[in-house]
Amino acid sequence: MSFKYWSLGLAASLSLFAAHASAQNAEIAFGDLNQDTTLPVEVQADQLAVNNADGTAIFSGNVRVVQGEMVMAAGEVLVKYGTDQKSIDQLVASGGVTITNLGDAAEAKEAVYTIDSGVIVLSGDVLLTQGPSAMAGQKLTIDLKAGTGVMEGRVTTTFVPGGN
Repeated sequence: MSFKYWSLGLAASLSLFAAHASAQNAEIAFGDLNQDTTLPVEVQADQLAVNNADGTAIFSGNVRVVQGEMVMAAGEVLVKYGTDQKSIDQLVASGGVTITNLGDAAEAKEAVYTIDSGVIVLSGDVLLTQGPSAMAGQKLTIDLKAGTGVMEGRVTTTFVPGGN
């Protein structure tokens, strides 16, 4: 999740002062985050339970999901398969979720990743960081294909001038 262009432009406009802003919604330009959602998804966990009747699988205990450079860690991940029972439709992560990509990180209570659309929705005490800059809110919607995101719910942002 690279905010390079976004944070540099904002840091320049803030001159030499650190800023603290509050708002209801904040649009985020993720720049280089364009994720190839066709890459394989690798899942590691302590336990796996499969339910063929409803087309789901539950990975639990130290779950780690990797797709390209993106890594998702959670206590539990529910995998919802597509109608063909071969492709993954959604990953529903809970139990404290961390998503990292090239050194940037987003944390939340839950996350839903819809593979085909490339959209990740993080909810519950969301914290997004890149270097010394941080943004917090209640919901973050990331569009991996477009490389954009929207933070919602009493957004608080801290920028460090000259930081990335």
